[in-house]
Amino acid sequence: MADEEDDIILADLPDDELLLQMHDDLYDGLKDEIEEGVRILLDRGWTPYDILTQALVAGMTIVGNDFRDGILFVPEVLLAANAMKAGMAILKPLLVETGAPRQGKMVIGTVKGDIHDIGKNLVGMMMEGAGFEIVDLGINNPVENYIETAQREEADIIGMSALLTTTMPYMKVVIDTMVEQGIRDDYIVLVGGAPLNEEFGRAIGADAYCRDAAVAVETAKEFIARKHNQRAAAAG
Repeated sequence: MADEEDDIILADLPDDELLLQMHDDLYDGLKDEIEEGVRILLDRGWTPYDILTQALVAGMTIVGNDFRDGILFVPEVLLAANAMKAGMAILKPLLVETGAPRQGKMVIGTVKGDIHDIGKNLVGMMMEGAGFEIVDLGINNPVENYIETAQREEADIIGMSALLTTTMPYMKVVIDTMVEQGIRDDYIVLVGGAPLNEEFGRAIGADAYCRDAAVAVETAKEFIARKHNQRAAAAG
């Protein structure tokens, strides 16, 4: 028997129903449907920024909440994030052209000696899903990679990941080097990974330890908002 989904023709749906359908399709990790939905909204005259926020970011917020609450698990979230990336690929060049507002920019990577990247990839995807620009350094990153990239890209956030207890201390090396160079306060530093905890994050001088990708997004948003408020106060 054919699934009911097959009978839904996205182009026939009014905008509000199409948005809800896209949230569902994102949740189910349906890449082709998301691409189609994005194109339909563009054809209808939607701005790339409105599609990003109302269709993709709003949909990923639902995914993020259910991930945090243990309803969804890593494989489902990766599928949803992949579907979102497909939609983002269409919107990215258009967003650049229109100079859309962005949440902030994050440089993220797994630290030197560590080659685990599933958690890091998930955080990167979820952050992108929340409207952040992501520069992914990949795995096994020495201190220079973080600092040079953050400076070159004018990043707001540096995110470090580690899955091995033996590589955790390297996070402190990065933060200590930033302190030595007098640039520690220029960046929000977020750390994460299975063996870490809040106490460790505090001990090494990070701004925050993020338990999972959903927490990372919430934390990043809070810090960015604070940064904007401080700038506004200073300007005023």
